[in-house]
Amino acid sequence: MDTLVAHYARPSHFESSPDEEEILALQQSLSQPLSLKFALPPTAAPAQWLRAMTDDHSNPACPIKIAHGTTTLAFRFKGGIIVATDSRATAGNWIASQTVKKVIEINSCLLGTMAGGAADCQYWLAWLGMQCRLHELRHKTRISVAAASKILANLVYSYKGMGLSMGTMCAGVTPTEGPALYYIDSDGTRLSGNLFCVGSGQTFAYGVLDAEYSYDLGDEEALELGKRSILAATHRDAYSGGYINLYHVKEDGWMKHGFMDTNPIFWKTKLEKGEFSNVTAELN
Repeated sequence: MDTLVAHYARPSHFESSPDEEEILALQQSLSQPLSLKFALPPTAAPAQWLRAMTDDHSNPACPIKIAHGTTTLAFRFKGGIIVATDSRATAGNWIASQTVKKVIEINSCLLGTMAGGAADCQYWLAWLGMQCRLHELRHKTRISVAAASKILANLVYSYKGMGLSMGTMCAGVTPTEGPALYYIDSDGTRLSGNLFCVGSGQTFAYGVLDAEYSYDLGDEEALELGKRSILAATHRDAYSGGYINLYHVKEDGWMKHGFMDTNPIFWKTKLEKGEFSNVTAELN
């Protein structure tokens, strides 16, 4: 660490206005590549060490157990892409937060979702946003969803086996691709598809989507389907809950349709189905 500090420290002989030779010498010293030994764990086999310390389920003495719980979904339809998530963050059996924003706005036309480790997803999707902006500046054109998802997949693959926890989706609409949706996880898997659900509540969301999904849905029908799919997951999965974060992605950009509390929506759904009247009749 002392070497690292010294590498970037301002030389003690610098005065308030260093001459050009000193500035040049400082620039050259900063341009030297930093040794990787400062960025890796203090062990000869960092990948195996990180895996054993974080997610080795065969080892009962593993000090860090990463529990995953969330529900995120996205699907393509003729009007673009619907992206919906819950907002509950858990740390084991403890609900850490009910207001987590699991949709990451990568840029004005591209969205990413978070599932797995919150820190990993937030950091690397923000990094992806920087790469997308650099692409626009260099090539004077918006990056395709395929290219953005490939950049992220290549990045996480380079860290495979080193403790990353990510299950994310990239959604966007471009003139050449149309509605494009990709799933990327921390093993480097990258899949293109019409519909994805990720997280502990995915089976409940898939149950609603598989029954009612169609590519020919209208905008309002698609938004309602995304909302009801997340609602089903929050109702049945203890690790999902809080609010429904709902987005509609179009060619000219994404539009946010609210951060809605699930409780009023749940009771409204019950009333619309007439379930309370049936219960009252049985009690009488």
